[in-house]
Amino acid sequence: MRIAVLDDYQGVALTSADWSPVTDRPGSPCSVDVFRDHVGEPDALVRRLAPYDAVVVMRERTPLPAEVLGALPRLRLVVTTGRRNPSIDLAAAAAADITVCGTDSLATAPAELTWALVLGLARRLVPEATGVREGGWQTTVGRDLAGHTLGLLGLGRIGSQVAAVGQAFGMDVVAWSRSLTPERAGAVGVRAASLDEVLTASDVVSVHLVLAESTRGLLGERELALMRPDALLVNTSRGPIVDEVALLAALERGHLGGVGLDVFDTEPLPADHPLRTAPRTLLTPHLGYVTHDVYATFFGGVVEDLTAYLDGSPLRTL
Repeated sequence: MRIAVLDDYQGVALTSADWSPVTDRPGSPCSVDVFRDHVGEPDALVRRLAPYDAVVVMRERTPLPAEVLGALPRLRLVVTTGRRNPSIDLAAAAAADITVCGTDSLATAPAELTWALVLGLARRLVPEATGVREGGWQTTVGRDLAGHTLGLLGLGRIGSQVAAVGQAFGMDVVAWSRSLTPERAGAVGVRAASLDEVLTASDVVSVHLVLAESTRGLLGERELALMRPDALLVNTSRGPIVDEVALLAALERGHLGGVGLDVFDTEPLPADHPLRTAPRTLLTPHLGYVTHDVYATFFGGVVEDLTAYLDGSPLRTL
């Protein structure tokens, strides 16, 4: 069995877990090839994956649409890190008799990165740290969180953890999602509100929704205009939930006090993308789940799935 591991940017896939149950399998060892570069163009991706029986994908870094899956007759198994992956065409995979399964994940890492971005923006950490290195000293005035309002779009596994930290900082926390009830919000000490109320009332707005047709472009020109002129916006969920064109326009006209983004419409972010030079932004390259513990969980689960497939045992199918 030949296995391809895609988009291992840091080159740590094989050291994040013990792969010996796969590579040292008695009688039928498997070969594992790791690719650290990203290939997004469908024809090039098909050429890369043609020799492989199984493919391991890191979250949604490389989509597997019907046109790719249908052109890989040798492919029998796709393992994605995480519990879901909307960038894989599951219907096309089933039609091609390709099994798709996933792994466990951790919600703590993206919640922690959310607060790194909030604090980085609020206390102007990057410009102040850069100033110290360049010989400067105190050029900005930071913002307080205690006594101010945190607005959450989404109050699921990650949003609830972000809410708890906001409460520990002494913030008033309000939240919205289409399915959120006052009872569910109240159970974690949060007040449920309408989307417009969350946007107009919050000093910090953080996005924790699943990307779907109902959430794509959720924060557009109208919604961004509702936010306070000095509000902070953080998105560690999925890029297309915030309309990039509308966001760039808001930043250019001086609206919003700061924007922290870990996710983008196109990833990796093109070198000439205007967000790279937009004012009052703090950008990170989709690091939400990029931690030692998460990778150990991801790749440990990958090995378990591969071993189960080879043994004919039940799989955690999507």
